Amino acid sequence: MKVKTISRVEKDFTQEVQMDKLKVFRNYDPALHPFERPREYTRALNAVKLERMFAKPFVGALDGHSDGVSSIATSRKSLVAFLSGAADGEIRVWDLPRRKCVWSVYGHKGFVRGLAVAPGGQTFFSCSEDKTVKQWALQIKDEDDDVPTALSTFQSKEPFLGIDHHWSNNMFATCSSKVQVWDHQRSEPTHEFAWGADSITAVKFNPAEASLLASTGSDRTITLYDVRVASSMRKIVMEMRSNALAWNPMEPFNFTVANEDHNLYTFDMRRMKRALMVHKDHVSAVMDVSYSPTGKEFVSGSYDRTIRIFNIHSAKSREVYHTKRMQRIFSVKFSADANFVLSGSDDTNIRIWKAEASKSLAKAVPRERRKLEYQESLKERYKHLREIDRISKFRHVPKAIKKATEAKREAHKREKLKMDNRRAHAKPGAVPHANTREQAIVRELE
Repeated sequence: MKVKTISRVEKDFTQEVQMDKLKVFRNYDPALHPFERPREYTRALNAVKLERMFAKPFVGALDGHSDGVSSIATSRKSLVAFLSGAADGEIRVWDLPRRKCVWSVYGHKGFVRGLAVAPGGQTFFSCSEDKTVKQWALQIKDEDDDVPTALSTFQSKEPFLGIDHHWSNNMFATCSSKVQVWDHQRSEPTHEFAWGADSITAVKFNPAEASLLASTGSDRTITLYDVRVASSMRKIVMEMRSNALAWNPMEPFNFTVANEDHNLYTFDMRRMKRALMVHKDHVSAVMDVSYSPTGKEFVSGSYDRTIRIFNIHSAKSREVYHTKRMQRIFSVKFSADANFVLSGSDDTNIRIWKAEASKSLAKAVPRERRKLEYQESLKERYKHLREIDRISKFRHVPKAIKKATEAKREAHKREKLKMDNRRAHAKPGAVPHANTREQAIVRELE
């Protein structure tokens, strides 16, 4: 009896090194695969439907505060610990993986306006309306039952409204009616900056330029300061007040501000006469903004009770998160690994969200990871097609937000029609076209 066997040469299927390419027995000539595009479109459509089906962004809620959560801070050195401060002066240190409060203390007699972790991750600072800044040890072990005490206290004559720590040096900045720069070892500020009469609501150090910091004021200004020359560099005045500011950690010459006009504005500090991008979607004042460690996205929290995640190059939000019980949001932060978003609202709760709504928290096996990467490439390839674009962008939002969005859209249409009619009945060039990226900026001062 004659038996035919399949014979293969072993060296054709063996990699000498891991980077060697295996022999491919498939012909990739498009002429031999006429139904390739319809097949890929169907797979992309199924992938985007499954993505929306498995979108479960809410991870958990942390309760324990007895008043609204006013500030949240994360450590750049740790994926475990993060901090929260409340309107009643309570400070809590949390363990993120266990979703548990490690310790808490009533560290201030007033509103906790800001928290900042030192670069080493061993200590953190808190500021309050009781005119004090306190330094604390950042402990994530809960074996010690003693009440935590402040390592040091810094006094001022005015209530503090914000704080930020330098990215590498032992110095931090606070804001009140002026910006003050402090050293860990000194009880008095080393530098003071004042430009204008109104209070300053937020201050942030630049991630790359060690001597540069920016602030937002209640007089609608955004100001840049240089610690080396001990003076203000540049200031722009906007139409409405900015509530928060965040620097891009990967592109440190860019920063984003959260404004009262429901928008966020990304600026290049070298050319501040014009915004790089105007990010729209909120229907009420934006209260806080925080960048992802990757520098490609940022999260914003608003008075309209929603959290939105934006791509830095997109005017529209990629995701919107909301719950029935969540109230006005005053603080948002990305976790150090960019996988989670933390939000604090005035319903006394801190909520944990996934940065990717449909991403599984379990570790993916190699085969599953390859499939997910293939699906992502298909969605990217066919994202311009109508059905895939509609499904991927659709989000359920509360009725009040939907109605407010429709009202804003109608108002924008009416304004556009009015300006078109004015141009049609005026001399050419008499009614110029308004640039959205320049419209919100009143003037620039140097």
